[in-house]
Amino acid sequence: MTTTTAPPTPRPRRRAGDRVFAGSATGAGILILVVLAGVAIFLVSEAWPAFTAKASELPGGKSLASYVGPLVLGTLTAAVIALLVATPLAVAIALFITHYAPRRLAAALGYVVDLLAAIPSVVYGFWGIAALAPALVPFYAWAAEHLSWIPIFAGPASATGRTMLTVGLVLAVMILPIISAISREVFAQAPALHREAALALGATRWEMIKMAVLPYGKSGVIAGAMLGLGRALGETLAVAIVLSGSAGVITANLISSTNPLTIASNIALQFPESTGLGVNTLIATGLVLFVITLAVNMLARWVVSRRADFSGAN
Repeated sequence: MTTTTAPPTPRPRRRAGDRVFAGSATGAGILILVVLAGVAIFLVSEAWPAFTAKASELPGGKSLASYVGPLVLGTLTAAVIALLVATPLAVAIALFITHYAPRRLAAALGYVVDLLAAIPSVVYGFWGIAALAPALVPFYAWAAEHLSWIPIFAGPASATGRTMLTVGLVLAVMILPIISAISREVFAQAPALHREAALALGATRWEMIKMAVLPYGKSGVIAGAMLGLGRALGETLAVAIVLSGSAGVITANLISSTNPLTIASNIALQFPESTGLGVNTLIATGLVLFVITLAVNMLARWVVSRRADFSGAN
């Protein structure tokens, strides 16, 4: 008895357009990795003299860790304030646009919120120093008088309003459209079957949101918040305009005129007048900021990748 084997199935020929698209997409992916590696190599090579120099040769006569530490504290403080203020507002705006507002109002409000991302940083800086900071001075005076037992309101209150708290609020407005846009897209994709089932069982609109929408969009909100945090960490011009700070300051007080600078604003203010090892020191602080921002964005991508499939069928 003889057996016959089926002839091998011929592989489909790829069209020229498919090959071109696949090659260009692969090249683009490789290019971004090469650029990222090039930036990292440049920062490490330029910052190395600062890592190996003696403390007495560095700006201020301190070690590199003593120089970078207060800047990292200022950077994280401003970014965390912005994140804590912007995230609840962005989630509330996204829920209102997707589940409460009429269709026409939702579309118009979505455009307005997205336009906040198109405003230049210098405009936010001028708004912060000319409008927001003076408006917050009475609150700072009241907080220093009645809430001084809380370390962040210890005082004395700033007479100009150019404080770390003001910077955090400015950054909150700047990252608000990022978090809101991502949250809005995630909430809009919540499975319709889950929403309709909750309403059919007698749930109110808020109960439906709490049971069907928020669990689905939780990881998307977290990822959007992390991306907004990455933007806040690297903001330069608005912080440099608004914040009245100095290098080497470590304090928990958010309403006084003595504030630590952020890494980005310190580089912007000090780089034009720096030479020699001072430039290497600033680049070393830039390397630290690069690592922090990269870690934040990698964490955001990890959160997104861990989101389980959530469809109306499961």
